[in-house]
Formats: sequence, C-alpha cells, structure tokens
Amino acid sequence: MNFYPTTRAIWLIALGAPLAAVLAAIMPSLWAIGAAWALMLILLLLLDGLAAARVQDVRLAVAPSAEIGAPLALGLEAEFSGRIGPRAIYGNLGLDERLAEEGAVAFSLHRDDAQKGAFSGQATIVPVRRGLGEIGKLWLRWTGPLGLAWRQIQKQGAQQVAVVPNIAAVRSPTVQMFLRDSIFGLLARKFRGEGSEFEALAEYQPGMDRRSIDWKGSARHSKLLAKEYEAERNNQIIFALDCGAAMCEPVDGLPRIDRAVSAALLTAYITLKAGDRTSLFSFAALPELSTPFLSGSRNFFRLQQAAATIDYRHQESNYTLALSTLQSRLQRRSLIIIFTDFTDPTAADLMLEAAGRLIDKHLVLFVVLEDRELTAIIDRFPESAEDVARAVTAQNLLDQKKLVLTRLRHMGIDVVEGAHQDIGPRLINHYLTIKRRGSL
Repeated sequence: MNFYPTTRAIWLIALGAPLAAVLAAIMPSLWAIGAAWALMLILLLLLDGLAAARVQDVRLAVAPSAEIGAPLALGLEAEFSGRIGPRAIYGNLGLDERLAEEGAVAFSLHRDDAQKGAFSGQATIVPVRRGLGEIGKLWLRWTGPLGLAWRQIQKQGAQQVAVVPNIAAVRSPTVQMFLRDSIFGLLARKFRGEGSEFEALAEYQPGMDRRSIDWKGSARHSKLLAKEYEAERNNQIIFALDCGAAMCEPVDGLPRIDRAVSAALLTAYITLKAGDRTSLFSFAALPELSTPFLSGSRNFFRLQQAAATIDYRHQESNYTLALSTLQSRLQRRSLIIIFTDFTDPTAADLMLEAAGRLIDKHLVLFVVLEDRELTAIIDRFPESAEDVARAVTAQNLLDQKKLVLTRLRHMGIDVVEGAHQDIGPRLINHYLTIKRRGSL
C-alpha cells in the first residue's frame, strides 16, 4: 500500500512559487513564506495519507462463464477500518482482451448504509471473443480526509471467465412458444403431411397435392383417397462452420464465426427436438472439430461445449480438403449446412467445385451473412475521390459475391442470406420446409 498527492495537493503546492515571488517583490524578507507554504502542504499531505482509512478486505464477484456479446456484471466489495471513512473510492480492473476490447474496466464504489465501513460497486463488460478470459490486477484508490493524498492498493486476480457461444435466442419466449406448439414438443406426436414415410390413406380433400392420390385404393373403395405421410425423423444434420480468415471479420462488433455459431446452435436445438441426429464440423486450412452425431435435446449442452472450442483461424480456408473429408465420414444421405464467407474469386471457385461433389449424394445448404460494411460504404455520400473509389471497389466485391451465390443456386444448392439477427429464424424455417417435403 502506498499514497501519492492528488491534483488538488499539486496545485496548492505549486501555488507557493508565485506566492513567494509576489511577496519577495513587495518585501524581500517575506520570500520564505512561499517556501513555508509548500512545506506545510507537504506535511499535511503526509498526515492526510497516514490518516486515510485502511482496507481490510476486497472481494471481486465474477461469474465463472459468460456468453459472447451478452453483458456481464462484475461486483466489487471493499471493507475499510478507521474513524474517518473514505469519501470516494475508485477502482480499475485489468481484463483479458476476450472480456473487454479496452483491456480494463473502471469501478466507482459507494458507501453501504447497512454496514459501517463497507463499500460496493458494479461494472458491466461485454465479452467479444470465445475462450478463457483472465482477470488481471485490481487497483483500488481513495483519498484521505483532507483530499490531499491518494491511498492505493493493488491485488492480483486469480479468476477466469469461460466465454461460451451465445444461445440467448434458444431461451427467447418466441422459440419456447414455438417449441411448445410445434410437432416436437413435450409429447411425441405424429406429423402428417409432405413427409417421406407413408402413414395412412385419407379421403381426398380440396387443397391436397393431386400427386398424393392413390388411384388403386380409390378404385377399390369407390371414392377418392390420398396418401398421408409422416415427416421422417432420425435424419442426419451437419453444421459445417468455416472459421478461416474471412469468418473472423467483425459484424456489428462480433466476429462472423460467432454470429454463425449462435445461428447454428439455435437451429441445432430445433433439430435435436425434432428427433434428428446432429453434428458440428469446423474447418479452416485443415478440418478441425468433428463431433459425433447426437440426438435428443438433452445433448444440446454437448454441442454448445464443442462449439465453444472452435478457434479463430487467420488463414485461408481449404474447401476442397474440408468438404472431401466431411464427405468421406458420411455413410448416408445428410443435410449439410455450411456457414461461410468468401472474398477471393479463386477460393470461391474451389468452394463451388467441392460443393458440386457433395450434392450428388447429400442435400447442401449455404448460409451467408450480409456484409453491412460494404453496404454502408456504397450507401455513404461520397465527399472525395477516395470515397468514390472505395464505393466502386465495395460494389465490385458485392457483385462478385452475388455472382457466386447465383452459381450456387443454379447448381441446385439452396442459399440462406440475411443479417445476423435474422439468419437464425430464416435457417429454422428453411430446415422445417425441407423436413415437411421429405427432401432427405
């Protein structure tokens, strides 16, 4: 513990120099008054620092885990001894860059009326990267009774915060209401419609697909009958996440890969509820994560834990190696949902070639986030020649991206594109459409 002068003390001490000069100009024998003024204030500063309250205990309350992009509250409590309590207490906590971009967060502690000598305060941070975030040093300072000296302590933090993928959308009332009223709620119900497994014959009603009419059965019963199908369960769903350099670029403050992971987990929660077998696969220059196929919503936490290990790779993605490796691991027809982004035309051509080999046996769906940065550059009013050149370049990049998406659609591959906050619901709707049609 140490103490040092406040800004007030420095200004008051510095005031002694002009005071001595003025007095010396009036009467040379009075110049010593300025020096005495400075010495007096230095003495008061020392006494103020010694008289300041002393800290007895400091406690930092930190949750062991937090979701990326979600506010995390930190609580700080301190207890002091001494007849005269501190007027104000300020703290500063060093943090890992995963927990705060600034690398620190400031506290302001206030007196707790319920307990003498107790002070408490809170601060809020927003984690920006997944992984283990370290809590660094805590600095705490307060002034003495006269406000001339700061007293300060520092304490090394020992806590860690596990920053995990954000699954706030899974807990949202809208999704929970949807699950309660959907085909895969708490009670297992058969879902008849445009599935793939024959269920029963029913009398044909206006609006039914004419292709479902059973002509032989209708002839035997002398009335028009149609086949009803049950949506097939136990399908294989793979979420393939590109964690290469392009997916590490931020979208509204968070990397694209984290936006993709959140959308993938939201949809995975639905697929598990629907009775389908679900797996996660990630890749960059090399294939990385590959989980076994899991079924049942009780295994959702295993997918969440696995997704938390997907790292940020600042390297070019190898689509050929990744998708061929994934194809070799699949023994039956599956729905492969690929989250990616592309800026290099050569890489896009390799991606199209690799995806073309997948659609021979599997159903492939690409998920692409809208590039708001490029759109903002194009929409911004140009004020210089550089702004015009920047807008033209952004438009060319956007046109190349649209061309690749168009080529994917021409190959028979569905594409889901949208803003990060809309991509999850859009992907769920697309998955349910595929399931109703029995495309798998």
